[in-house]
Amino acid sequence: MHTGQARQVARQGDTARIAWRRPCPPATAFLALLAVAGGAAAADVTEPGFDEVAQAVGLDFVHFNGMSGERYYPEVVGPGAALFDYDNDGDLDVYLVQGHMLGPSQTPAEAVFPPAPGQPLTDRLYRNDLEKGKDGAPKLHFTDVTRESGISGADYGIGVATGDVDNDGWTDLYVLNWGDNRLLRNLGDGRFQDITAQAGVNDSRLSVSAAFLDYDRDGWLDLYVVNHVRFSIEGHAPCRGPMGETEYCATDTYRPEPGSLFHNRGDGTFEDASGSSGIKRHFGAGLGIVTADFNADGWVDIYVANDGHPNQLWINQKNGTFRDEALLSGAAVNMDGAAEAGMGVDAADFDADGDPDLFMTHDREETNTVYLNDGQGWFEDRTLAAGLAEPSKGVTGFGTAWFDYDNDGWLDLFIANGDVRSQSELARAGDPYPLSQPNQLLVNQGDGSFRDVSAQLGPALRLAEVSRGAAFGDVDNDGDSDVLVSNNSGPVRLLINRRGSQNRWLGVRLLHRSGRDALGARLVVERKTGPDLWRRARADASYASANDPRVLVGLGSSGEHTGLRVHWPGGGVEQWRALPLNRYRVLREGTGKAVPHR
Repeated sequence: MHTGQARQVARQGDTARIAWRRPCPPATAFLALLAVAGGAAAADVTEPGFDEVAQAVGLDFVHFNGMSGERYYPEVVGPGAALFDYDNDGDLDVYLVQGHMLGPSQTPAEAVFPPAPGQPLTDRLYRNDLEKGKDGAPKLHFTDVTRESGISGADYGIGVATGDVDNDGWTDLYVLNWGDNRLLRNLGDGRFQDITAQAGVNDSRLSVSAAFLDYDRDGWLDLYVVNHVRFSIEGHAPCRGPMGETEYCATDTYRPEPGSLFHNRGDGTFEDASGSSGIKRHFGAGLGIVTADFNADGWVDIYVANDGHPNQLWINQKNGTFRDEALLSGAAVNMDGAAEAGMGVDAADFDADGDPDLFMTHDREETNTVYLNDGQGWFEDRTLAAGLAEPSKGVTGFGTAWFDYDNDGWLDLFIANGDVRSQSELARAGDPYPLSQPNQLLVNQGDGSFRDVSAQLGPALRLAEVSRGAAFGDVDNDGDSDVLVSNNSGPVRLLINRRGSQNRWLGVRLLHRSGRDALGARLVVERKTGPDLWRRARADASYASANDPRVLVGLGSSGEHTGLRVHWPGGGVEQWRALPLNRYRVLREGTGKAVPHR
């Protein structure tokens, strides 16, 4: 977020509360923001992009942050979102976290932006009822099944993670809150059961993101929880901006909190391994997390993006412990040696050399950062060479992912933007929540550089809102990646991809021997011409959100490939030949041809 612009001053009474709905940003300020982001409101659409369809398909959720005018810090942190198949019917469902009023003796009617009429202030679960229309095209519709699911979701929600903790083949939910977190076990009949207490995975701090991973390769998913800073209503005091206006306090106003690592015992309970694993040694206002094998030793590692503190790269020591090698490896700070306001993060092989690189989003006064991996876990800040500095100036990024928007085989970047400090243009125009910014899409040009094409992709990327989480997955099962964007104090947005399905693709769901998603498995599509394409089965990364664990590989117009290999998290490698194009296929560990590791 921000790292030191505002400072605490003595409390000066209650701020007047205005019960109105948030207006759209004025046109002049909106145009200014688009210009900063590298776009233009009047730009012509030059290629198919995204259609925003949330309301039309039944996603009627509007986030409520409980904003009363006091500027309580948690109000501006969330929300995240999840895309996951909770009912195992082959399509992606949606989980959205909700807020509520903060502070003593307040009701939602007193909020600056009262909640939408008739909408409960709880998390929501939406079932995807995808079917084919008469023309054969996918027909999307979501149904709110929160009540039937048994989920109460009445906490102050920040983020969500997904993973099958008991290896029963049904994906479970871990909901991150300001306050007690929740582990919700999927019962397989449409209902969820809160098993937090008996599982031993509660964390009552300001938790933002989490990741499920099998760090000891015992076949059970463990859990890393990213905690942010220590905040309390009782200790809150207002902060001021340069002109004396009330602002949300800077992150460094508060004490940073360490993360938590929970080891899955395989019997329905977890052991708190935060101390014994070593991950409590270094910490600093964590916000984002991604897991991958960064040094190519076959064991999953952990990368944590910190806000205003050096990031951590926890290298797996293969004995239940981790060592932070971020500073030594070059991934702790930027090329100038400065820690940045790390929010969103992702890891993927964007340059097609076979190893996972890193991308992080930052504050508007910094630039977003890409770290190039040499294949052994040594990183170089290549932000300027990649052309990623200029597009990120003046915007504050949160949710993000490397994904192949157009299925040409090269991973592109989506960035969900939304500020944390007032923007002068919007504030002068009377916007009571002057944090809105447009989101961005940057296309990989195949030479290590990116080009901002946001302005050419239609109105969906011209919306200026306070975006936070972004979840990525093929919502309509047409072979390209869609984006679910969760907005702070605003409606959820579902961006349906109209470009990627024009090219050929392979879709694979990788399953562990037990039947759960094989999170952490690496897949390589082998080609006669052009580089092999490496992808990873994952649900983590972005910001406070969970993604489709299926692997979707774009193959361009030809679709040329000779087969694929899967490197399973347990160490085995298997090969498949002649997989059909333009459809999804389930590959289960133990059903392919075993091949030597190479």
